Amino acid sequence: MCGRYASSARRPDLQQLYHADGPGDGVELAPSWNVAPTTKVYTVVQRHDGDRDVREVRAMRWGLVPFWFKPGTDPKTGKAKRMPSLHNARADRLATAPSWRGPFARHRAIIPATGYYEWLTGQDADGNAYKQPYYVHPAGGMLSFAGLYEKWADPDKDADDPDRWLWSAAIITHHATWLAGEMNERTPVILPPERIDAWLDPALTDKQAAHELITGIDYAPLQVRAVSTAVNKTGRGAARGPELIEPVDEQGDTVLQLQPA
Repeated sequence: MCGRYASSARRPDLQQLYHADGPGDGVELAPSWNVAPTTKVYTVVQRHDGDRDVREVRAMRWGLVPFWFKPGTDPKTGKAKRMPSLHNARADRLATAPSWRGPFARHRAIIPATGYYEWLTGQDADGNAYKQPYYVHPAGGMLSFAGLYEKWADPDKDADDPDRWLWSAAIITHHATWLAGEMNERTPVILPPERIDAWLDPALTDKQAAHELITGIDYAPLQVRAVSTAVNKTGRGAARGPELIEPVDEQGDTVLQLQPA
């Protein structure tokens, strides 16, 4: 599962890297090495605009909100419904799960990352268990997470209100193997450059063809290093700077070879 990642690239750099010449939403996000669910993240999408397709970089909520979500009171608890935070989507349920099947057919996306975090349980000098974070990253360049996006209309806002639409996204994960499986049973789907155009193409609505784009990927080796437990904290006051990915031992980076099932 991908529950935290690093995003240090600037919007113009992402536009150039992904050939995104559309205007997007113009939102500039600060670099963060501690991106957590429900925060805004850069997302690359391609949409029909009149008689042509437009590829653009947008800032979206990480945590997909299905278009059919209806706010209000939960009849079981009597409390206000919480906004869904579906930040990961299982690859094996994309074509069938109600939250995923619509976006999978028509709203596929790329979520760029500098790297991401996984955790192993360790013990301190006193024998107390703690979560040791590891930073997984490419030797160079960016990671292109396969993702989905959706647009949700706030029923409490007028149809002509520019803030009526909430754009949100999720990262697709699949079964992890080898060392990655020891850290977590799920790992993000990382698309190679040669599959990105087809993945983003809104004309591709065949779910089987889309699913083939996220399977059988021959991954380039990644690098992994132990980093500070400071990344374990999120929310107000949490660290978000590049010091979070500095190695905490002399071993530094070791090779991590993803082998998706």
